Amino acid sequence: MIKQTHGAAQPEKQGAPQPSTLLDRSDVRVKHSAGIGDSIAAFINRVRSGDLGSLPVIAGLIIIWTVFTSLNPVFLSANNLVNLLFDCSTVGVISLGIVCVLLVGEIDLSVGSMSGFASALVGTLWVNEGWPVVLAIVAAIAIGALIGALYALLLNRLGMPSFVSTLAGLLAILGMQLYVLGTSGSINLPYASAMVNFGQLIIIPAVASHILALLPGVMILVLGLRTRERRQAARLSAPSLGSLLARAVAITVFLEIVVAYLDTGRGVPLMFGVFLALTVAMDYALTRTRWGRSMNAVGGNREAARRAGIKVGTIYTSAFVLCSSFAALGGILSAARLASASQQAGTGDVNLNAIAAAVIGGTSLFGGRGSAYSAVLGIIVIQSIASGLTLLNLSSSLRFMITGAVLAIAVIVDSLARQSRVSHGRA
Repeated sequence: MIKQTHGAAQPEKQGAPQPSTLLDRSDVRVKHSAGIGDSIAAFINRVRSGDLGSLPVIAGLIIIWTVFTSLNPVFLSANNLVNLLFDCSTVGVISLGIVCVLLVGEIDLSVGSMSGFASALVGTLWVNEGWPVVLAIVAAIAIGALIGALYALLLNRLGMPSFVSTLAGLLAILGMQLYVLGTSGSINLPYASAMVNFGQLIIIPAVASHILALLPGVMILVLGLRTRERRQAARLSAPSLGSLLARAVAITVFLEIVVAYLDTGRGVPLMFGVFLALTVAMDYALTRTRWGRSMNAVGGNREAARRAGIKVGTIYTSAFVLCSSFAALGGILSAARLASASQQAGTGDVNLNAIAAAVIGGTSLFGGRGSAYSAVLGIIVIQSIASGLTLLNLSSSLRFMITGAVLAIAVIVDSLARQSRVSHGRA
């Protein structure tokens, strides 16, 4: 009976997969690396599920540049693009701060006034009071950080909506700007100073700009390899070495071509290089640190983030402090660009352009989704519209209407993508 039992069971053991076979198949699956074809398929699947990323804004930028170049070929001339990059830097830095508050589902309506007040404060302390320019800049940024901390305090302790607190701040800070400037209404900065030269003239040397253009590709490769090793150690599928190399090479070739073209004109502005450096630093903080993951978690679901042990109040404070600090820095760069601090600084469309740039670039108004690079893409779109219309000698009223239409389209795309992600998740 015993032998018969073993004999009857033997075929089942032969037909069933052995433990060693299961382990071998698991190893094959784990060690499989996604090739270029798999990466393209994954990208298509993300787009279908509503995760569009920067695709809409890049497509819109191509359309805008094509239209303006066909109407006036000077638009894509090297020198015009250099001037465009100078203009992008000031409001672009302010937009970086807007990305922070939008990620946590809040808003700051006072960034324009904050930038104007910071420029007025630097002009007063430096020119009128004789402070060292570096100390005046640090003081202005520090006051911006304190104002951001105040907004966070009103939200965390009193539950005051950021829309209301920052709207009140807009009016109060504008009054502070007028008070600091006094009856003169404006302060001219020393035209031969390093600060003004930085905002108007200083260009990155050609050799240095080409070397800097190599860094993004190197970072993509290094960070990609590190991520690949971690995923393989955790027995997860990982991108292939070929796909990482292809991305790094494509980015490097593109940036080198852009730098070479700009060098046919004046070259790459140092102020735009500083803007990009801040963007890269913010992107690293938002995507590869615990703080950045907490920012996205709070914006996605505040209560879930709190139950997960995240200090929600601290995250809100960091977002508002960064936003006001970047607004102050943007105002200082604007003063350097204009060589003056006046009552008009920070007014007009500065506030709206900073917010619009973040949204147009891909940061969601609903919170939890966004990127530091959205500030770069968004402000390039806005300044491209302004530059193109200026070259065509068209009214500035068209710029407001076109920018408003682009902003509306960006929000509609974001809303539709959000609905698509929700429906895809339910399916």
